[in-house]
Amino acid sequence: MTPVPLEDCVADVVGKAMRGLKLNDPLVAAQAGVTAAAVASLRDGRFDEATARAIAPVLHLGADALAALGHRAWYPQPVVLAGLACFNTPYADMTVNSYLAFDRTSGEAVAFDTGADCSGMLDFLARENLTLKLILLTHTHIDHILELEHLKQHSGTPAWVGERESFAAAQPFAAGREFHCGVLRIATRLTWGHSRGGITYVIAGLARPLAVVGDAVFAASMGGGAVSYADALRTNREQILSLPAATILCPGHGPLTTVGEEQAHNPFFAGWHLVNPVV
Repeated sequence: MTPVPLEDCVADVVGKAMRGLKLNDPLVAAQAGVTAAAVASLRDGRFDEATARAIAPVLHLGADALAALGHRAWYPQPVVLAGLACFNTPYADMTVNSYLAFDRTSGEAVAFDTGADCSGMLDFLARENLTLKLILLTHTHIDHILELEHLKQHSGTPAWVGERESFAAAQPFAAGREFHCGVLRIATRLTWGHSRGGITYVIAGLARPLAVVGDAVFAASMGGGAVSYADALRTNREQILSLPAATILCPGHGPLTTVGEEQAHNPFFAGWHLVNPVV
């Protein structure tokens, strides 16, 4: 299988940080001791390590992680986990992820988001003789719920969404609620900032801990803080990057990763946990 590419490049990371901090090229350049043209060039996709390292502290980004991203020197280690199926479907000029977690003994499964095409998910359920018991949504951006009615109709399964993003097609719940699917226990955490009420689902019952994070965190990046950049950073740190390092992260875009890999290699968070432990 062809590896799923990283969702973001250096230009994306720098652009998200600048928008979140409400900084423009001249302001960043003045603080970093580089030219505004150099900052603009980096944002436009022309990677220069010296410029990236100069502006990283201004944007509160990890310089080594940003440089590694620019040199394409890091990609998360492959993750294979019994009881987890991943689906990557095209949407506009990108791809979007959806997931199934399942208990082989009971034959029960839970879907996380729908992606832009749920046919692969439905085929997998039929082929593996699994019964879909729950549809849990990370957030309501259209690329993640595009096939919700289709999935509901073909499975007869109810959908749930965090109450801060409630809509008619899904039942609302408050973060902190726990869901069950066979032996799987699914805790819910509010990880908002990219969207108004994003939910991270932390799953116990498989061979390794697992968290479906939607667009809160990507491998080497994060969702843009369109609602609140500060709260996106805060809730990611408190609710996701505080999980055990071996926890597998299932993002809404890009490849699977782990908490430990993001603590070391994500420019937004690299090294943060070492000097700011979450208590």
